[in-house]
Amino acid sequence: MNPEAAAAELRQLLADRADPGFAVSMQRYFRTPVPALGVNNGAITGLARSWLAERPDLSPADRLAIAHTLVEQSKHHEETLAGYALLYGIAGRRLGGELLDHARVWLDLHVTNWAQCDDLCLKVLHPYLLGHLDEIPRTREWLDGGPWARRAANVALVKLVRRRVGKEVYELPLTHVFDNCTALMADDEHYVQKGVGWLLKVTAREHPRAVGEYLRAWHPRMRRDTFRYALEGMGADDRRALMALYGGARA
Repeated sequence: MNPEAAAAELRQLLADRADPGFAVSMQRYFRTPVPALGVNNGAITGLARSWLAERPDLSPADRLAIAHTLVEQSKHHEETLAGYALLYGIAGRRLGGELLDHARVWLDLHVTNWAQCDDLCLKVLHPYLLGHLDEIPRTREWLDGGPWARRAANVALVKLVRRRVGKEVYELPLTHVFDNCTALMADDEHYVQKGVGWLLKVTAREHPRAVGEYLRAWHPRMRRDTFRYALEGMGADDRRALMALYGGARA
């Protein structure tokens, strides 16, 4: 199927479901205005699923090509999410390393808000990385990218800190976690810092002592919001002790 024609068809299906009132109400979730049609996430996923069900012969490569066209040409928030939705269910085992190549382009050039970044990370990149654990180190290249790539370098991993994979348990190396967070410690982007705090928070649940030591070492250079977010993964006693230690550090 021609990717341009398929993308145009999907854009029209989204436009037919536009709700201007919902488009206005959803703005409260974002720090800056987001061009939106007003189609909720569940409807976007359902639309993509139904569209694919009518085209069972589309190959994974076809779906990726259409997704790329949708994301690349997106003028509305929902069009980007629909592109990702075409990849649900196939990212883990039916796509190869080219997915990470596309994702880097999307993150640097086409993702415009945290919801698009996180949908890509949690619904597409997470299942891909879960099925290709050896590819996780490639995400460190994103630390040198744009702000959404830098956020994704951490958010794509939050569900991989400790995860059962078949009969084995995979644990993300602590060196990867701490190297990522240290590399982004001075980053000025709000959502990049939220990503740092998120990864530290989920890591603290599995490795409270190691994260506690890291926070003690780095708290003078860590932003207050990032520090407090990381503490949400700690026990109450550790939280109190670390907050007391933070005292005069830079906010």
